[in-house]
Formats: sequence, C-alpha cells, structure tokens
Amino acid sequence: MKSMLIDSTRCIGCRACQVACKEWNNLPAEKTEFFGGSGYQNPGRLSSKTWTVISFHEAETSTGDYDWIFAKQQCMHCLEPACAAACPVSALEQLKTGAVVYDPGKCIGCRNCQLVCPFDIPCFEWNKAVPEIKKCNFCVDRIEAGMEPSCSCACPTDAIVFGERENLLQKAEIRIANNPGKYVNHIYGRSEVGGTSVMHLAGVSFDKLGFRTNLSDSPVWDNAKPAMEAIPYVMTGLGTILGALAWFINRKTEIKAGKEVKND
Repeated sequence: MKSMLIDSTRCIGCRACQVACKEWNNLPAEKTEFFGGSGYQNPGRLSSKTWTVISFHEAETSTGDYDWIFAKQQCMHCLEPACAAACPVSALEQLKTGAVVYDPGKCIGCRNCQLVCPFDIPCFEWNKAVPEIKKCNFCVDRIEAGMEPSCSCACPTDAIVFGERENLLQKAEIRIANNPGKYVNHIYGRSEVGGTSVMHLAGVSFDKLGFRTNLSDSPVWDNAKPAMEAIPYVMTGLGTILGALAWFINRKTEIKAGKEVKND
C-alpha cells in the first residue's frame, strides 16, 4: 500500500507543497489572512479550495530552545476510513493504492463523513447551490500513472517521502533509532485509528503541532457505527412525529374554522 512519511524536522515552511497541490488539482485561489499566534501561517486551515496547509508553531525543542516547527495538514487517508464506512451511498471509497477518494456523482450531501472524521478533514462547499465534499485525493491520478504525489515531488528538503508503507515505517524507525535526541519516539499514523497512509515524524510532541493525541488505536467506525446506523431510524421517527403534529394542528385549525362559519 502506498503511503507518505512527513518529517517535520526537515520542513522549512516554504509551502512548495501547498502551491504544487493547488496547481496540480486546479484549485482556485481564495482570499486568506495571517492566522493564529504565529502571525505567519497562511491560510489558516484547510478548505474546499485548499487541500494541504503548512501550519506554523513556535515550540520548545529537546535542547530547551524555542524554534519554528512546521507541520503538514492534509487528509490522512486512513487504512480503515470512517468517512467511507459512514457514507450511505459509497461516495467515498478506499482504493487498493491506499487513497481515499470521493465521487461527487454519488454524494447526497448528508455530511456524515464530516461528523465521523477523527482529523476534521472533509470540507463542504458552503458557497455553492449544489455543494460537494472536498479533500486531498492523494494525487491518485499521478500514482496510477507511476508518479508520486505533487506535494512530495515539490518538497525541496525531502521532508515528504512517498513509497510503500512498510518501507516508510522501517525508514522512520531507523531515523528515530539513529537520532534519539532529535525525534519523539512515535510515528504518528502508525496505529492511530487503525493506522493511516499518511504518517508523521516530529521533534516535539504532536499535540504542540495541532495533532489530536487522544485517539485510540481502534478504527473510529468501531465506535461510531452504532450511532450512525441509528440515524435513519431516528430521522424516520422524527418525520413521523412531525407529520402527526402537523396533521393535528391542521385538523384543529379546520375544526375551528368550521365552528366560526357555523356561528356566522
């Protein structure tokens, strides 16, 4: 399975990956502004027009000094994607390459994928009459053509490495073992929510980079499935109750109107 290893200790915050992602996927420009305490991050978050963002963080390093640390934010392409499992029409699916892709032709706009994603990735096109879900597609067209994703191809410091997942895990383990003072002893994405195709290395704890660190190793869908499966029944029951209430109100109005006519 194809994967990506992102090493924040090598990232220089140049944002070449952001530009490459925009260019390859023909994503339109959007008006943005500097975001957060760093004063330099731009744009502030992922959106339907921006599928990858380099976040800026000033954090204390292992040497006790404060330094700029950069982190790449994008779809993690889970090995057991909750978004695909929660989609009632299979608009999201995982390919053999590991990419989790979206088919707008099937989407009904329920946004279940947004509700269950543990990384808050899927973005909704709020400004369109017929909106779609937008997110990184792992440059699946490039992968199928034998190329690597545009972001890893554009990275000038090899902070983004693309390859087979097992090979990248071995590479990450070697880096940690050879540089114990440089890296946190954890490969983010190795086991979180069942594992992801996008994995991270860092020199500071991942919570300082805005990553969720309270995730279990079990796939999100294991816990979300009962609640999501109940939604159709809840909506059906709610529809029945509202329908009965509407009938009662209308009937009461008709009776009242009939009495008024009789009195006249």
